[in-house]
Amino acid sequence: MKIIYMGTPEFAVEPLKRLKADGHEIALVVTQPDRPKNRGKKMLPTPVKEAALEMGLEVVQPEKVKGNEEFLEKIRELDADIAVVAAYGQILPKEVLEAPRLGCLNIHASLLPKLRGAAPIQRALLEGYLYSGITIMKMNEGLDTGDMIDKRIVSISGMTADELHDELMDLGAEMISELLGLAETQGEEALRGEPQDDAQATYAPRIEKTEALVDFNETADDAFLKINAMDSWPGAYTYYKGQMMKMKDPEWYGSDYTDSKCGEILEVSKKGIVIKCRDSQLLVKTIQFPGKRAMSVAEFIKGNELEEGVILGQE
Repeated sequence: MKIIYMGTPEFAVEPLKRLKADGHEIALVVTQPDRPKNRGKKMLPTPVKEAALEMGLEVVQPEKVKGNEEFLEKIRELDADIAVVAAYGQILPKEVLEAPRLGCLNIHASLLPKLRGAAPIQRALLEGYLYSGITIMKMNEGLDTGDMIDKRIVSISGMTADELHDELMDLGAEMISELLGLAETQGEEALRGEPQDDAQATYAPRIEKTEALVDFNETADDAFLKINAMDSWPGAYTYYKGQMMKMKDPEWYGSDYTDSKCGEILEVSKKGIVIKCRDSQLLVKTIQFPGKRAMSVAEFIKGNELEEGVILGQE
């Protein structure tokens, strides 16, 4: 099939590679413009752009697609069979959706209609979902509101955002590969879907950095979920003696400290630091201070001090 591929982050790389390996003609790759990143604010390409250029594919990076007549003319001239979209980052107008012969398919990282929007992976973990998955949908002008063509479920209990990201990325690549294979033999019939129940819809807005602050006045479950959900970005954090401290690798901890305060460091050992939460305790095994790499507590305390009795969260 002749495909227009639209995607931006790492999540969209594996499906692109899979479709190219399947022998489809990737007529054009559309991704977001290069943006300044990191402390040096160096202009960096998107992961999809990097992968596409390595494969020798043509790449365009429109600042916006809505009302962009030059872009619309270009994709119409391609006379593509279909467009595949994965975390592209812009809502597509009707003219773009209708340009390919069979329309546009979206690889969405949730079980629609749950968690429509920009951050379904992190929101699923943050909200304590037991299951998530991939939905392939036929796109319309709404925000993740199109008919669902295929849906597959994965168990996500205890996962970090990185782990769930990679599993869903691979699953999305597998599903879109299989679906386009069917579309080649069965035509448009293979792309028929079922409408979403809007009454069951929930939303997954973008993660803000301020959301990554862990409040130990909440339950140990809440802290555990937040640390795992913010694992890769922006990184769950608290304050140790006024200094930001990021946290990874949490575990529930069963000992009872009835007289301790929420946020208090109860134990420091090679296992990690035990922190009092509202209802119980949490063991955190990996920490990171500004300007330093993340390291296990066992490694950190070889040359640095972590004091028991300190109340975390106080700037």
